[in-house]
Amino acid sequence: MTSDGAGSPAAEDCFAQSYAEARARFLAAASAAGLAVDSHVHPERGRDGETLAMDVVVDGDPAASALLVVSSACHGVEGFCGSAAQVALLGDARLRALARAAGVAVLHIHALNSYGFSWWRRTTHENVDLNRNFHSFGAQAPANAGYDALADALVPASWPPPPEAQETIERFIAEHGERGFQQAVSAGQYRHPDGIFFGGTAPTWSQQTLRAVLRRHASRCRELGWIDWHTGLGPKGKGERIFAGRNDPETLARVQAWWGDVTSTHDGSSTSAMLNGEMWSVAYEECPQARYTGIALEFGTLPIPEVLYALRADQWLLNHPQTDAGKRQAIKRQIRDAFYVDEPEWKAQVIEQSLDATRAGLRGLAEAIRGR
Repeated sequence: MTSDGAGSPAAEDCFAQSYAEARARFLAAASAAGLAVDSHVHPERGRDGETLAMDVVVDGDPAASALLVVSSACHGVEGFCGSAAQVALLGDARLRALARAAGVAVLHIHALNSYGFSWWRRTTHENVDLNRNFHSFGAQAPANAGYDALADALVPASWPPPPEAQETIERFIAEHGERGFQQAVSAGQYRHPDGIFFGGTAPTWSQQTLRAVLRRHASRCRELGWIDWHTGLGPKGKGERIFAGRNDPETLARVQAWWGDVTSTHDGSSTSAMLNGEMWSVAYEECPQARYTGIALEFGTLPIPEVLYALRADQWLLNHPQTDAGKRQAIKRQIRDAFYVDEPEWKAQVIEQSLDATRAGLRGLAEAIRGR
């Protein structure tokens, strides 16, 4: 890999064109850094027959009192961004030295949802949105009357959508506004397994595996930071730092002290809607000994209506497996382009902002352990 002169690999060298290539780059970066990889092999195979896995690397003292988790591909196809950031982090010798000097270990969790990454889907092999899957399945699932009203229009029987589907959506927006529409569609729903943003009826393989990883590697730290990479919301190339935690003023203040301009779904300042079953809840449940501070780093790609249209098309395609090859290929390319901007400028923006956010997280953790 070439270097951009700042200690990390050149941005273009960090990105891949497939899950298999992304995984190979991550494994090579870990090997070059002299780090062991703990691979949790997925039960399914990839699009090209390749092995799928949640790959885990600990960079630093496993018993460190401060731990920064960096994770990619919670939403499958969004993994091109997060994987590239992880490759850049592993290849940045100065950043790794900074972490070691500060007494902070870094836990890389590569491809939380390797199935979706490989197959260019946002969901897991169970057709579940992993970031809506973390809630108590012993209790009644959250209701979403708005999605219920929109379900047949969002993923209709035919594609492209018939005029009446768009009319239903437009009526809903006229009554509830654009923000109300976004909330209804993306908050998470638990009644339509053949729809979008489905939270599942049971814990997914990825959820269970992530819990096992945290129990093994994050059960001793006293300070736990987390950066989880996402794409698809906001202005193209801008990395929005979204508060990922409980609606607690003390925790929010700490997040803002670490990362500066942070938005929140709790006060409506984020481009994201308020969600059900969010992944960050696992930090509180599996790492109760630690004080948790986390963000989602969300990079904009295309305008939200285009991203949503691609998601709807991809779900329709899953529901109609006999679709002809040409139409299938066009829809799959559309979904990848909605979450991965394969352009040098966007890639450079992702790596620059990712490194900056990681440095901020390391500084915050270092200050936290000094203050204890």
